[in-house]
Amino acid sequence: MTFLETLQVHKGGLIHLKTQLYWYDGVRNEIVGRICLLLDAAAATTVVAAAASAAGRSSPCCSAALLLIDGSPQWIWMTEADVELL
Repeated sequence: MTFLETLQVHKGGLIHLKTQLYWYDGVRNEIVGRICLLLDAAAATTVVAAAASAAGRSSPCCSAALLLIDGSPQWIWMTEADVELL
């Protein structure tokens, strides 16, 4: 089972963020170690490639996860090393 498939099966479950998230707006910090609700998961290329391209950035090779962070849903890029499924 791939990491993306594992995330999709885990929708509605909790994940532990093991690494620091990078925010383009620089507003948020101290996200390391947080427990978040996994709302959805998809291939990063299908979710964020258009937005990254419009912003002049390239999208990474990884999965995208819709997490509930600070009370609002946020799409983030992640790899298997970034999270622990609870």
